[in-house]
Amino acid sequence: CYLKSSRNQLGSLEEEKRKPLCQHRAKLKDLEVAELGDSDVHVKMLAAPINPADINMIQGTYAIVSPLPAVGGNEGVGEVLEVGCRVAALKPGDRVIPAVTGLGTWRTRGVFPEETLLKVPGDIPVLSAATLSVNPCTAYRMLADFETLAPGDSVIQNAANSSVGQAVIQIAKASGIKTINVVRDRPDLPKLVERLMALGADHVITEEMLRKPEMKDIFKSIPKPRLALNCVGGKSTTEMLRHLQPKGTMVTYGGMAKQPVMVPVSAFIFRDVRLRGFWMTQWRKDHAEDQESLGSMMDTLCQLIRSGQLAAPACTEVPLQDYKAALEATMKPFVSSKQILLL
Repeated sequence: CYLKSSRNQLGSLEEEKRKPLCQHRAKLKDLEVAELGDSDVHVKMLAAPINPADINMIQGTYAIVSPLPAVGGNEGVGEVLEVGCRVAALKPGDRVIPAVTGLGTWRTRGVFPEETLLKVPGDIPVLSAATLSVNPCTAYRMLADFETLAPGDSVIQNAANSSVGQAVIQIAKASGIKTINVVRDRPDLPKLVERLMALGADHVITEEMLRKPEMKDIFKSIPKPRLALNCVGGKSTTEMLRHLQPKGTMVTYGGMAKQPVMVPVSAFIFRDVRLRGFWMTQWRKDHAEDQESLGSMMDTLCQLIRSGQLAAPACTEVPLQDYKAALEATMKPFVSSKQILLL
């Protein structure tokens, strides 16, 4: 992936250089800004995060692989500089985020079709806007679409320190839903537990505790969960599933362990659990004509941000020229801080 400095810096990929990411498939490169068409919008990008899906796209292992050369980045926030004569919903000065996957946000400026952008309120913080279109939306939809949850109900999730996990904690807290949050053991575990509890987590446990009798103590004060959110796979998923209520649902949205989801036959026969999958990109495709659902979700999330109930994930702000360090940091184990490219 290429990223060189000048008036317009872009991350692009070369087909012939399919090397490991650490061998600098990403490089800075200067490109001319495309000419503004009648239905296009000229955007100055402000900030863009590096998400696991971005890394997978660079590696060629994601469900969507952009034609090469390509600009990296699926998420971010920018400011409208200029609009084409047929653009009706946007004007200079508006803040916008991607409405589609693969827009290519790791750039200083870009010209995009109007329909690929979504206006966001200018009064929400830049980092919150830059990290809004993927992870908070994923958290919101998984909490809303698979089980009818009411205040007092509970949800269990692994990878609770991920950006989606942090959003799940906060959105659930605002709705009165209890969360049981599973994380991997690590040297700084007490600090991580403290941080997740400060976000509103009710319980934070390690994967090892899932198999211990002490789990029964948790369910003395809250009901067993009807919804489980899986971003890991492997043993973590199997153990988490044991604590799901009969007829409960487990939603898988990631596979960090790169291991299959393993479910005992008894969970299907005797407890009638349901296994589902979720991908925000697919939801957007399925609801492309349903602006009401999209608008309602974005309004709710922005209101939570304004009220202080939904903060951006822990972030490390990195100048674009230091992109190599940001990419490497994203791939390190036990990372709880999202790398944000400042553009």
